[in-house]
Amino acid sequence: MAEMSLDAKAGAQAKPDAEPSLNRVMGPWLLLLFIVGDILGTGIYALTGQVAKQVGGVVWLPFLVAFVVAVITAFSYLELVTKYPKAAGAALYTHKAFGIHFVTFIVAFAVMCSGITSASTASRAFSANMSSAFGFGFGPFGITMIGLAFMAVVAIVNFRGVGESVKANVVLTLVELTGLLIIIFIGLWAIGAGQGDVSRVTQFKAGDAGMFWPVIAATTLAFFAMVGFEDSVNMAEECTNPTKHFPIVLLTGLLITGVIYVLVSISAITLVAPEQLGEGETPLLKVVQAGAPNFPIWIFGFITMFAVANSALINMLMASRLVYGMSREHVLPPALGKVHAGRRTPYIAIGFTTLLAFALITFVGEVPALGGTTALLLLCVFTVVNVAVLMLRKDSVDHQHFRTPTFLPILGAISCAFLAGPWTGRDPVQYRIAGVLIGIGVVLWIVTVLVNKPAGVKPTDPVMNEMGGHGPVN
Repeated sequence: MAEMSLDAKAGAQAKPDAEPSLNRVMGPWLLLLFIVGDILGTGIYALTGQVAKQVGGVVWLPFLVAFVVAVITAFSYLELVTKYPKAAGAALYTHKAFGIHFVTFIVAFAVMCSGITSASTASRAFSANMSSAFGFGFGPFGITMIGLAFMAVVAIVNFRGVGESVKANVVLTLVELTGLLIIIFIGLWAIGAGQGDVSRVTQFKAGDAGMFWPVIAATTLAFFAMVGFEDSVNMAEECTNPTKHFPIVLLTGLLITGVIYVLVSISAITLVAPEQLGEGETPLLKVVQAGAPNFPIWIFGFITMFAVANSALINMLMASRLVYGMSREHVLPPALGKVHAGRRTPYIAIGFTTLLAFALITFVGEVPALGGTTALLLLCVFTVVNVAVLMLRKDSVDHQHFRTPTFLPILGAISCAFLAGPWTGRDPVQYRIAGVLIGIGVVLWIVTVLVNKPAGVKPTDPVMNEMGGHGPVN
């Protein structure tokens, strides 16, 4: 969920009084790899079993519903990114549509929080897969400790300064994709050999709730696997021709990942019964063990750890830079905007976001709660973005841009708001986590206003790409 390219951020701040244009180096193929790599990751690796626990054998259906909702919202992002090809994402669109500074801040802070909850989910998944793949047999306490140690390593790397690299993204995407293709291949091989039970793919979980509500509840979890496509809008200023390339590339990337997720789900449920798949936090490792018992499980475990580690690092980089940016724009306390003299990284912001992640890993811990909170926060942001499309229809620009059919943002706003509601069967703990995180932001906002008021300092817009004059941050 990287809110913006960090190399782009550094480049955008290289001059104190002017914002130079970014280097347009991403063609359609590199953009496609970026989008696919950003969507693939922790969600499908960690939550397939939890989705199966909700719906039974039709585990593929919630992923399909989540894909449809994501595509509808993607059309709104396409209109906005081709209309305003700037690297600021939802915060920029919110500011332009509503012009209410506090609303813009809440959206930006919600995106930041979603990065922390996503990274915490990845940290937990990393620890659980290490325990299972290498036979360490950590208990709950051990998994929590490993998760905390992993997040501390992420913080150290973050402090040293790591920018996004297109070449690195290509490598990481191929690693993530390889792991999922292994699952698909094992599933198809087993089906061809008459192993497993293909009939499970049409079986709903038995119960009194019917079919609709269990699928909706599972979709609120599965949606976590589809998030990431919205990050691509932050690469707009680094694409060779965003207006031309973005629509076809973004939709193609979503289609590729949607097909992969459905095939992975079918392979998983064919080889492992839903009640077994839903136990523990390493569902895809169980699929490998069931379908290819001679396959070195540590290899797949390493791939999984590598994939979720990448997700954690990128999200913590994004979160710390957003906190830094909002501090520099006088909407968060000034201490959070301090830059280390030697490393040129926002070390206070890194410490703040890392402490929040530590708290989530320690006191929440469970992958479904953390992943579900990420989806909840982003569903709320997506609702605002869908409404922003309609609000901005009256704002004309001097270039041609993609225009989505009017009914899609309306449907997108309704569907995202619906999936964010308590009627879906969403675990109440997710609302509590999201509420505490946003509450922290509101408190920091109020403190900042009270501190700035005597000095006559007024906050500016927390839109990252429009900042200037603060010096480079790695």
